Amino acid sequence: MAETEDSLAPRRNSTDPFDLPADELIDLFETGDFEIEGRMPYSSNLTLLVHFTAEDGTDVRGIYKPGQGERPLWDFPANLYRREIATFRLCEDLGWRVIPPTALAMGQLGEGSVQAFVNADFAEHYFTMFEAGRAIPDLQRLCILDWIANNTDRKSGHCLMGPDGHVYGIDNGLSFHQQFKLRTVIWDFAGDEIPSEMLDAIQRFVDTGPSNGLAAMLSALETDAMMTRANAVLQAGIFPEDDSDGHRWPWPLV
Repeated sequence: MAETEDSLAPRRNSTDPFDLPADELIDLFETGDFEIEGRMPYSSNLTLLVHFTAEDGTDVRGIYKPGQGERPLWDFPANLYRREIATFRLCEDLGWRVIPPTALAMGQLGEGSVQAFVNADFAEHYFTMFEAGRAIPDLQRLCILDWIANNTDRKSGHCLMGPDGHVYGIDNGLSFHQQFKLRTVIWDFAGDEIPSEMLDAIQRFVDTGPSNGLAAMLSALETDAMMTRANAVLQAGIFPEDDSDGHRWPWPLV
């Protein structure tokens, strides 16, 4: 299967992060058929650029990660694509929009996740954004989301700058392990107070509990561990600090 970089240029108008609004994308991903364009380069697991055709004829791009294309891992169960979906649903439960719309889909290679393709500036990543002081609230939300989701692989290049000026986190499959495994490049806020509006969102999530859609993607132990981490964020009130002599950094960094 050919690798592709030819279809990655932004489309629609200059401020649209996706090819359709988020709610329309989820419906299309869950119910529509798609065609595979090619394999995304530099991916550990099978990651495919696909396109759907919406009812109005709009060509919609997505990233398809089928379960059967995953390499087995000793420390994570199979079907990492469910964790991609869970990360989006956690983001929705918090009322944040820092993960591209992601849904369960059935494709030519079986069940997997489809995530909206981000019309991003691919020269930008976490380090360039932070150094320039761009989209800091989004980066802070992503930092907290990764803490609650227990993301073990938040590289700088997994933070995309959309044309709307917002940040979107991709490659979220290594998340939600019941053991604490956080590894991330987002440490620049360490020890700072978490803004009150972000704490309010986490408090609402803790009070209401995970949505059925989120819980359905995780085991009972993983759900309990997630809620324990959410409560820990509230109790700390500050962004996490790395006390592991650098073991909580991913590799490579970008």
